[in-house]
Amino acid sequence: MTPKTETHEFQTEVKQMLNIIIHSLYSNREIFLRELVSNASDAIDKLNFKAQTEPNILGDDAEFKIKLIPDKEKRTLTISDNGIGMTRDEVKENLGTIARSGTAAFIEALGKSKDTSGLTPDMIGQFGVGFYSAFIVADQVTVLTRNAEDEKGTRWVSTGEGDYTIEETEKPGRGTDVILQLKPVEDDEDDFTDEWTLRRIIKHHSDFVRFPVVMDVEKEETETDDQDNPLLDAEGKPIESEPKTVIKEETLNSMKAIWTRNKAEITEEEYKDFYSHVSHDWNPPLTHLHFKLEGTTEYTALLFIPSQAPFDLFSPERAHGVRLYSRRVFIMDNCKELLPEYLRFIRGVVDAPDLNLNISRELLQQDALVRNIRKNLIKKIFEMLEKMEPEQYTAFFDNFGAVLKEGVYNDWENRDRLTKMIRYKTTRSEDKWRSLEDYVKDMKPDQEHIYYITGDTITASLNSPHLEALKEKDYEVLLMIDPVDEFVMQNLTEFEGKKFKSAEKGDLDIETPDKEKTAEFSSLFDKIRVHLQDKVKSVKPSSHLKGSVSCLSGDTYDMSAYMEKLLKASGQPIPENKRILELNTNHPVLDKIHGLFEQDAEAEALKDYSQLLYDLAVIGEGGKVENPSKFNKMIAELMAEAIH
Repeated sequence: MTPKTETHEFQTEVKQMLNIIIHSLYSNREIFLRELVSNASDAIDKLNFKAQTEPNILGDDAEFKIKLIPDKEKRTLTISDNGIGMTRDEVKENLGTIARSGTAAFIEALGKSKDTSGLTPDMIGQFGVGFYSAFIVADQVTVLTRNAEDEKGTRWVSTGEGDYTIEETEKPGRGTDVILQLKPVEDDEDDFTDEWTLRRIIKHHSDFVRFPVVMDVEKEETETDDQDNPLLDAEGKPIESEPKTVIKEETLNSMKAIWTRNKAEITEEEYKDFYSHVSHDWNPPLTHLHFKLEGTTEYTALLFIPSQAPFDLFSPERAHGVRLYSRRVFIMDNCKELLPEYLRFIRGVVDAPDLNLNISRELLQQDALVRNIRKNLIKKIFEMLEKMEPEQYTAFFDNFGAVLKEGVYNDWENRDRLTKMIRYKTTRSEDKWRSLEDYVKDMKPDQEHIYYITGDTITASLNSPHLEALKEKDYEVLLMIDPVDEFVMQNLTEFEGKKFKSAEKGDLDIETPDKEKTAEFSSLFDKIRVHLQDKVKSVKPSSHLKGSVSCLSGDTYDMSAYMEKLLKASGQPIPENKRILELNTNHPVLDKIHGLFEQDAEAEALKDYSQLLYDLAVIGEGGKVENPSKFNKMIAELMAEAIH
């Protein structure tokens, strides 16, 4: 008796959905294989679960696997599994009703963006339409399936145009075969019957699926390749024979989802190998974090801190290192929603079994589970960093300290904790990192502020004339040489009740000004300011200098010289920012210039000496003078006069 064939029309909205998928995701065609392998893995999972209480259901087919069968001549690709299979009713339900019920929401979500350009591969499975991604690459899809408890199978066929057919069929064994009649290959497109194309896609998207994804491959072998029963000559030596082509089934995925194993059973070598696999970094990791959270929220995380910073750590295009999985099925790379930007150096995987497969990035940001995972991951990473031995933490901070500091100004919730984790080299630390806690603990009894200076290098900052008075008082100064420090100090005003104070801006307020000297030099300073009116906004006695004659400073809330330099280097427009010329009234040069001023307040040399004082201040902070030739000539003349 001929099996009855039923033909069903897709609803209008399903047709619309198929059209959107096929055309909007054409540039991401390979995701169809991820979806179909995921479905096959789920089917085996269901059978495996049922076999726990009904072991006979497996019969003599207990070796679970998902098989890819490419056929270049027929232009077909079959994805076959020996999972639980579907009944006829389940075929209607799974390949009809679910698609319909999810389609309205799917199209509504797209409608909110007013066009289909917002459709991404990560959205495809969100509304139960993942199976239909097969139509991106196939002119026709045939599903042959047989439930583990049925004697007959079911055939489902559709071209994705407007209808599908269902009929009863013979199928040896349980499970499901999805047969794709592939579209012709255009220039520069992947051929999904090509062995290496399939290998690459499985490695990227389904490497950690818990069941083997296999494929028959051709290999050249000689009879001596059989190590168990080699052919031997009379002397017992292996006989080499002509190579022959053999077909062997090969597993394409590693299945080494070591994050699902008990960490007590995993060796350091296995962790190292896995890190190399997910990071493509052949240096061993500095350390790792492996934990499983159970309860209302369930997920497993295996995270690594690299031992070396990658070259593109500060590149805006740099990808995050965390992969997101659900039940070992890959969801997305570079999952920024799981960790903040300042932890972008972290590598590894997070497996959240309750997460919707292929949830979109937009929904990830709103998903309560993802927010909970993010919060706990940050907490666990902080705990790991705080428990590191000093030597290990130094190695970490050498590589990633500048990135961690970003959290101080953009993570308000964790700012206090992050502030305790950041380190600085100081005028007293002898090139070693110091915590702010240690700095405050070692402050002098009469010291009121935490002093800092920003700049290009440790050497330049350490020898800045701005620090002379602070060094004389033996006050420790934080040497901030990372560009991010400028932004940190705009947001970090105090630590443990001690306010931060820039060593180059505002008065240091560590000594009482000499009022007599201030009054004595007042007229001279007014004259110097007139000569330098295009460059400085005022001239005043210095609270910073002890050995140098001049330096440039700013008011308390002015832009620092280093910040100005950073903005110039980035090509950003900078508002006019005149600074203050500070002069050391105890320096013998000032006495000489003051004597000249008293003799002739309009002396031409005063103009030159004013410029020279300014140029010396610029050089003192590592800047460049406007007229090097004139500066060189003046210094030479002064040397000639001084040397007898």
